[in-house]
Amino acid sequence: MVFSSPVRLWLLPNAVLPVVLATWGAVRYPHLPGRIPKHIGGDGVDAWTDKSIGSAFVLVFLYAGVTVLMAGCAELTLRVTPRDELSNANAAPSAAAQVTSCLLNRPGSRVSARRIARALLLFNTCIGISFLAGCGILWRSTPDPNVPTWLFAAMVLPLLAGIAVTIAAAVSDRK
Repeated sequence: MVFSSPVRLWLLPNAVLPVVLATWGAVRYPHLPGRIPKHIGGDGVDAWTDKSIGSAFVLVFLYAGVTVLMAGCAELTLRVTPRDELSNANAAPSAAAQVTSCLLNRPGSRVSARRIARALLLFNTCIGISFLAGCGILWRSTPDPNVPTWLFAAMVLPLLAGIAVTIAAAVSDRK
């Protein structure tokens, strides 16, 4: 198995979202206008680009890459030996200092490693939800520069929620 059991279950939404995004994009692509949004600023769409596979699916490709990165980080978090399983009681003082310095970025226990891995994958799901809202604007059938004001909240709130959960998991590990 490539991924451990705790990661596989939490990867499910992260595997479904890119498929949903790609399917929705493939259905919408033939109906897209010749110019699609390239950048959304505070006043709406402020840059346009010609329709192409790369420009239309940039958020899908980006999310797929972020998913691979986050899944790898979650898996590596579970594979690293936690602080509570490392013993430095019989080590020489200089070796103990080396061991202590390498413990800084390790999870405190297997339980906290699972919590951090789940938080990373939940954060990735939040990124996908945010990109889903962005694709709603990117894949409109008319080149309208006006963007609804709720879109900013729809894109930012999932990111903030994912960041908060990830930070909470990391902080609870340091107690």
